[in-house]
Amino acid sequence: MGGFFAAALKEEAVFDLFFGTDYHSHLGTRRAGMVVYGDAGFDRAIHNIENSPFRTKFEKDFHTMHGNLGIGCISDYEPQPLVVRSHHGTYAITTVGKINNIDALTEKIIQKGGSHFMEMRGGLINATELVAALINQKDNMIEGIQYAQDQIEGSMTMLILTPQGIYLARDKMGRTPLVIGRKESGFCASFEAFAYLNLGYEPYKELGPGEIDVMTPEGITVLAKPGEKMRICTFLWVYYGYPSSFYEGVTVEQMRYDCGKLLARRDQMSRDELDIVAGVPDSGTAHAVGYANESGIPFSRPFIKYTPTWPRSFMPTIQTQRNLIARMKLIPVHELIDGQRMLLIDDSIVRGTQLRETTEFLFHSGAKEVHVRPACPPLLFGCKYINFSRSNSEMELICRQVIREEEGEEVSREILDDYVNPDSDRYHRMLDRICQRMGFTSLRYNRLDDMLEAVGIDKDRLCTYCWDGRD
Repeated sequence: MGGFFAAALKEEAVFDLFFGTDYHSHLGTRRAGMVVYGDAGFDRAIHNIENSPFRTKFEKDFHTMHGNLGIGCISDYEPQPLVVRSHHGTYAITTVGKINNIDALTEKIIQKGGSHFMEMRGGLINATELVAALINQKDNMIEGIQYAQDQIEGSMTMLILTPQGIYLARDKMGRTPLVIGRKESGFCASFEAFAYLNLGYEPYKELGPGEIDVMTPEGITVLAKPGEKMRICTFLWVYYGYPSSFYEGVTVEQMRYDCGKLLARRDQMSRDELDIVAGVPDSGTAHAVGYANESGIPFSRPFIKYTPTWPRSFMPTIQTQRNLIARMKLIPVHELIDGQRMLLIDDSIVRGTQLRETTEFLFHSGAKEVHVRPACPPLLFGCKYINFSRSNSEMELICRQVIREEEGEEVSREILDDYVNPDSDRYHRMLDRICQRMGFTSLRYNRLDDMLEAVGIDKDRLCTYCWDGRD
């Protein structure tokens, strides 16, 4: 995943760029960068932020960079933004998305001659560099952006900084957000809508799917109108989004309350069966509040997440280290655990490793029962669009592991669809096996229809691929 922020102001933009980018630190903690354009031309800074927060690494740059136009990003993968010199002139580019046909596109460009790519660690190609190379295949910037998005199998949203202004291009199906804020001195563009509020901006507009605008201190010009079809990622509300953010007018925190409420209504557990409802910090907490409010079962925080000096649990990249960090961050409150019949809500179960260890941790701390309720349906398909998980294969998903044990190596789409159906025998057998493997007292996932109802927008405008394989 990743996030971005851009500012185009009639005055210095570095202050807004610095703090606006920092507000995206929850979306990735491996690489970060800023590029500004001013009287001295382009000025870029990129740092590794795996072991230090964004503000610490960029504090010196904050005091030395100058310009009224700028873009910044938080990235989980490649170093960016990149500064590129081509027949379009010199520009800086940052991207968020996923390219599934990166090898084929790289080879296609190389075969045309005159291009080469720098290899990153592990022999990987910088996806942002490839996007720039695709843009440079066309005679003008707008055609280049549209050509890149047409060629990419996956999804790609991008910001492009030029001396004249900043191009804003949302991916073709609107799977990731791109919003604009406005204040007296100019405009900003952001992945997260909340990032500009404390910087004095007011909401101006959200770009539609495939829309391309150019942003200057004086205004916003639409260069390519939005398409009619949208598939924004539903997982943004369930997990990725910061609680105060909103997408397509729907606030993350409110969606999670409603999601928990509908989960409780479907579950129908009572105070005679449970003592407390708790959420796995942080993204499970709001779901748990919604569940508790609807069911009347008291909400409690039986463990506290220690965050002042820890990075997010999906960092570092080595899975065993990520699991260790996630476990070390949870501090138990034994008085709220000992002898309790608990219902525990997490945003999802991906591989299952962390939640299994959390459950063992609760039982070790004296819990009598641990009933688990993921806030979203079983994850059956690896995301093709936004890199929400670092799984190298769908077979790393615990649901697919269980299905393989049940069905063998070759599983037809028809059989997978049966596992998607919450009323099928296969679905219930899958849940029983996961529950047994994970050591839960009971396990029930949220239903897809209830989760989509909690979002509250047309389901045809939501991407649900990781749950039902629907593009």
